[in-house]
Amino acid sequence: MFNVEVLADRTAMATLERRRNKETERQQRIFNAKVRTIGVDKEALDMQVKDKKKQEDAAKEKQSTYDADMLQNCKVAGLLYSQQQKEKRAMEKDIVNYRNQYQQPWCQRKYDLNDPHRCRKTDQSDAQMMLPGLVGEDPDSRSRQQRQREQFRGWLIQQQTERAVETHEKRLEKQRYDQSRVDMDNTALQLQNMEMESRKAAIVATKECNLAMTKEKRRKEQECKDKDYQAATMNHLQEQLIGVDAEPSLGMVGAPGLCPSSDSRAPAESLPQIIQFQKHQIEEKKRTELEKKKEEEQLDRVRLDSARTALLLERQQARLNKLLRRHQDNTNIRLAESQRQQKPDIERGCIDDSFFDQFNTTSR
Repeated sequence: MFNVEVLADRTAMATLERRRNKETERQQRIFNAKVRTIGVDKEALDMQVKDKKKQEDAAKEKQSTYDADMLQNCKVAGLLYSQQQKEKRAMEKDIVNYRNQYQQPWCQRKYDLNDPHRCRKTDQSDAQMMLPGLVGEDPDSRSRQQRQREQFRGWLIQQQTERAVETHEKRLEKQRYDQSRVDMDNTALQLQNMEMESRKAAIVATKECNLAMTKEKRRKEQECKDKDYQAATMNHLQEQLIGVDAEPSLGMVGAPGLCPSSDSRAPAESLPQIIQFQKHQIEEKKRTELEKKKEEEQLDRVRLDSARTALLLERQQARLNKLLRRHQDNTNIRLAESQRQQKPDIERGCIDDSFFDQFNTTSR
């Protein structure tokens, strides 16, 4: 690592030193009194002129090479064209010779080719085989044209029928596609409505749960207040039953030899009332606990019902999504099958005659 840093520093120093030397040489050249009278850097201009001349020489050499290649290609093309013309003339000459030797008329092939009256020398049997009328005349041209017109009319009717059938099939396919789109939109709308209903049910369940929790909280607060009130009442009753003197200093004031009774026991008739009050408190506490337990059970029941409802709605949503996906897949399969039946299978080995019937259906 140290060697690499030292080498990089040396390289940077060498580069900097080289730049400084160039700058020094340039300053000596520019600030020279003899050269400065010219007003420009003559050596730099000379170097630019030399570089420009080199570039022009290289461009001229490149252009001359390109011209030489063009001339060579032109010569080769001319030779190839002349050779092709010679071969073409030789082929035409061979064709003419072949026709003169092997493709003469029937009367010329049967007799001598050098006989000027060879076409007049025909046998009676050959004369019977020749068609009546002029040479090249077709006596059945009218019937043949009539058959051609009838054939063209049949072809035209067949083309119109095929086009009408194709248009009808396209219209049916478009109707099926539109119907499938409508069915899919209706299914999606039903799913959206069910999802909104499930959301509403979840919101209602959450609201009922919150209301039940609020009621429970208020009931607990009321119970705490009742307990505090009962405790305060009990304390007050106990103070009254025990007979605590709120102002003990008053016992010292009065006639001498008289003092209030120091017996703090409760009278005999107050004990049954105390026992009855305690029983009432116990029953009230049991009743409060029972109501609290019932409210908790009801709250748990509401939570379970809301959770069960949400789970059922999720399952129903998943089932409907699955049915929608299956319906869409079946629709795509039917559309693909109909398109596959309309269009021929052009794979290797699967082309039938109907594929070739769609070509050359008109004369234009």
